[in-house]
Amino acid sequence: MAFLCIFICLALAGTAYTCGFPAIKPVISGYARIVNGEEAVSGSWPWQVSLQDWTGWHFCGGSVISDQWVVTAAHCSVTTSHRVIVGEHDRSSSAEPIQTLSIAKVIRHPNYNSYTINNDITLVKLSTRISFNNRISTVCLPPSTANFPGGMTCVTSGWGLTNASSSNTPSRLQQVALPLLTNTQCKSYWGTNITDLMICAGAAGASSCMGDSGGPLVCQQGSAWYLVGIVSWGSSSCSRTTPGVYARVTALRSWIDQTVAAN
Repeated sequence: MAFLCIFICLALAGTAYTCGFPAIKPVISGYARIVNGEEAVSGSWPWQVSLQDWTGWHFCGGSVISDQWVVTAAHCSVTTSHRVIVGEHDRSSSAEPIQTLSIAKVIRHPNYNSYTINNDITLVKLSTRISFNNRISTVCLPPSTANFPGGMTCVTSGWGLTNASSSNTPSRLQQVALPLLTNTQCKSYWGTNITDLMICAGAAGASSCMGDSGGPLVCQQGSAWYLVGIVSWGSSSCSRTTPGVYARVTALRSWIDQTVAAN
């Protein structure tokens, strides 16, 4: 599987940087949480992007999948007037070597449903190519046949709220380790709202929260990190005992491939 990713991601990116292998290694201390969270090692999630409006306000996350494509959530309502920031860790710092990129095209999944939140994925094509370095590289896309079982520990990251009642998002990138749930387990919390296009994680004292939307849920297999989920929806109070719901990337992989190839 790692070999497959290396081939696909290099073909997409056209660079010597291999997908899913951060040059700066992440350090993950178990079940800390984005809500009352744990700061990530600067540069250790090199595919993490911040989606911002013209004022610099961060509203959603995303993931770099090639030097010209970013994946995020459809419900983030990205437009070509927004901008993509890569290589960022501390949003309050002006000293970081970030790249600020304009958007050429926004392609939302044609079957996205804002009521059921099915197909919650958007592809963003950048106006100029990303220049990869040890702080900026791609995450691997898993094959549609890949299996990420319930109980597996994965990681999500973002600048979302660390307290649901707060009005300010953190300046520094936060991370949290979360266990995956099977969809059967997840339905015990969310019932028929859970579909095969979704994957759940959490309910173990940790949570994503508002502002994390569109960001990555990554799992490590064969030493490489794979984009397994896209932060989609969950408890309005960011409950740490309720699983968060993510768009299931394996179920959306063929649409990603077809869309990138056609554009």
